Amino acid sequence: MARKRGRGMAACWYGIARTATVDRAAAWAEIDDGGSAKIVTGVTEIGEGILTVLAQIAAHEMGVKPEHVVIGDNDTARAPEASHAGASRQTYMIGNVVALASREARKRLVEVIAEVWDVDVDLIRTGNGEIWAENTNHRITMGEAVSTAKNRGVVPVGSATFGTDTTGLDPVDGSGRPWQAYVFGCQVAEVEVDTVTGEVQVLGIWAAHDVGRAVNPQGVEGQIEGGIVQALGQGLMEDFKLDGGHTSTSGFAKYILPTSLDVPRVNSIIIEDPDPIGPLGVKGIGEPAMVPTIPAVMNAIYDAVGVRILHLPATPEKVLMAIREKSHREAYMAAQAAE
Repeated sequence: MARKRGRGMAACWYGIARTATVDRAAAWAEIDDGGSAKIVTGVTEIGEGILTVLAQIAAHEMGVKPEHVVIGDNDTARAPEASHAGASRQTYMIGNVVALASREARKRLVEVIAEVWDVDVDLIRTGNGEIWAENTNHRITMGEAVSTAKNRGVVPVGSATFGTDTTGLDPVDGSGRPWQAYVFGCQVAEVEVDTVTGEVQVLGIWAAHDVGRAVNPQGVEGQIEGGIVQALGQGLMEDFKLDGGHTSTSGFAKYILPTSLDVPRVNSIIIEDPDPIGPLGVKGIGEPAMVPTIPAVMNAIYDAVGVRILHLPATPEKVLMAIREKSHREAYMAAQAAE
């Protein structure tokens, strides 16, 4: 047969946020006139969807509608620092701090309304742009509640910081606490290898990842799918070469990237094991999504044709050469056994 199929599996763990150093983020939150909400933090949106996640978190914590949440200017000359978009830290660090700031803003508002209605604070509920007291007929819009609070001299604002408790590694025995939160994942890859050309086609990926609490499941799936495609590019196609200190792969004619035709069916399985430290129970998924993909694919290639590709990318030329070397070894050993 010219084409052979195989399956491979790989697992991973990953530390969320900065390594072996304290990571911090800060934010301001306000429930504004009309029942809208403002979040100000130095967050950086680079396409990962953090603004959507923060709007969801703020809306849930304050009780306003998500479409009524405005994420303010992230210029750190005017906004609290949230640090960089990296280390899969955005949801964990900024999501948690926005939750804390939003809770403080809500607390200020709820305390005023509870006093006005002469009810226990614990009976006050907020959601979908409204505020009400359980077991009573009291129910008004968030806009009306804000107006009431401001008329009493209270502006429903909140601020917060969130940081990690981490340490460096001991240079002698390696002990320490380099990360505060960890995620885990496992992926299975199914491939088809053309034994004539060495071409590898990834037919499907089954990806199960622990993300803590999934704020936006669709966004999590998008991160998993994007990470897998990125890993397939690194594992099978992308080969950045230097010649005398200058790149010889300066264009996409030679530096090959995956296209839509190379994207396999991705089956995402979201596992929610909430973080016990952060107020939201969230963790992260950005970079961990691509960690087990390449070893799973390499194991699947081995399962299909019995060769180990030890240097990336696993181009058709490398795979075909490995298949031929394996055939030559097997023929030699068979000849030796026959003598």
